[in-house]
Amino acid sequence: MINKQPSEKIKLKYPTQDKKSLIIGSIVATLIAATPYLFYLYESVPQEKVWDTFLFTYESKYYENVFVLAWTLTGKVVPLFLMIIWFFTCRHWWFHVLIVPIAMYIYQIFVTLKQDFNSVDSNQLIYLIPIMAIIIPTIYLLRAKIFNKINDVNKTLEEMEEEFNTSPKSFWDKLKQYF
Repeated sequence: MINKQPSEKIKLKYPTQDKKSLIIGSIVATLIAATPYLFYLYESVPQEKVWDTFLFTYESKYYENVFVLAWTLTGKVVPLFLMIIWFFTCRHWWFHVLIVPIAMYIYQIFVTLKQDFNSVDSNQLIYLIPIMAIIIPTIYLLRAKIFNKINDVNKTLEEMEEEFNTSPKSFWDKLKQYF
């Protein structure tokens, strides 16, 4: 004989997604899947000092070749793009640490475009110190707070992460959270 118990609602670990989040997730996944193609966009740029299109004319002064500039920029823009996606989709308590490499890539792109420097990747740590001075102590304090609560209360690490996670409803809410 089969013992039938009253049906209970099963609490799912991952909540069901609505149509909007499914569409946004699909767009993000498509953009991530397209990054190899974005990385090779530099191959469509001519190997000349001056690139003349119907929209603009660009003369490469520092690199003396627009192709080299495009190759350098795609090597910095594509990882920056992926880091920004990771930052806005990360649900871990440490996601603020991602601001440091994001700032590094933004600085490298700025230096690349400015084209006045001898080396693109030099002295960037000096400019990242103010950002790191804010991020590193914040992450350390969060870590200390987590481990104090773990030592005080018998909670699992997953329960602690859930306690520190915030779920803004929109992109702008998440952006406002940082400023």
